[in-house]
Amino acid sequence: MSSTGEKRRSVAIAVAPNGARRTRDEHSGVPLTPREIAYAAAGAAEAGAAMIHLHIRTPEGDHTLDPGIYREALSELRREIRNRMIVQITTDSLGKFSARDQMAVVREVRPEAVSLALRELCPDAAAEAGFAEFLWFAKRERIAPQFILYDATDVVRYALLVDREIIPWRNAPVIFVLGRYLLASEPQPHDLLPFFEAARPREIFSTFMTCAFSPAEAACGIAGALLGGDVRVGFENNILLPDGRLAPDNAALVRAVVDPLACLSLVPEDVDAMRERYLV
Repeated sequence: MSSTGEKRRSVAIAVAPNGARRTRDEHSGVPLTPREIAYAAAGAAEAGAAMIHLHIRTPEGDHTLDPGIYREALSELRREIRNRMIVQITTDSLGKFSARDQMAVVREVRPEAVSLALRELCPDAAAEAGFAEFLWFAKRERIAPQFILYDATDVVRYALLVDREIIPWRNAPVIFVLGRYLLASEPQPHDLLPFFEAARPREIFSTFMTCAFSPAEAACGIAGALLGGDVRVGFENNILLPDGRLAPDNAALVRAVVDPLACLSLVPEDVDAMRERYLV
């Protein structure tokens, strides 16, 4: 996994401030408009986050991959945070966008970074050729990927696609996702173990991040950090502080990771260092 000891005393922190499903009925502070998202990003950056995982919504609050709304959100983010964070767009299908739609928005928006769910974009062998062509486009355009892996099966399949050069990076960032938004389970730190068991001993998983759809979000992220990884938190995954209180905003969830990590002599990685590792 990532280098440890004195060579790495920092942890990159990403914030996912809204996700595709979270509503104002669940938390009145969920940012939905481009301006609200930019304001949430600025607060998270002040708290220690170096990346925003960007979901956009329609004026009615629904998840969308609309390129025009993405451009508006990216403009607001540039105005508010300038270059203080990596801006990573999502291609989340939410069950209503095809793989073709997901890849098309990346081709049109051309962001600096994008998250890609392996099981959505390359669910089987029949999808591999189109997926490979898309990934070579992203590599040529210097669009940095982060591959979303939901379980040990995803980890094994990802490794095989790297070995076969369907995925044209040897050490692209990945994110291990514990749990799901619509499932009742509440993942705990030990749920990371199957991911690591499936990943060993491959160096291709040296740049990994952890997120958890769970009130134990911070604990799961810290466990991943202690094992050499980075952390993602935010309202997409969880709206509660570690003590069970409702988090007032996304910045509070960032601080809920930053403060315990400081006790372990780990500090938030700055955006320049994160860019060096993540913008492959």
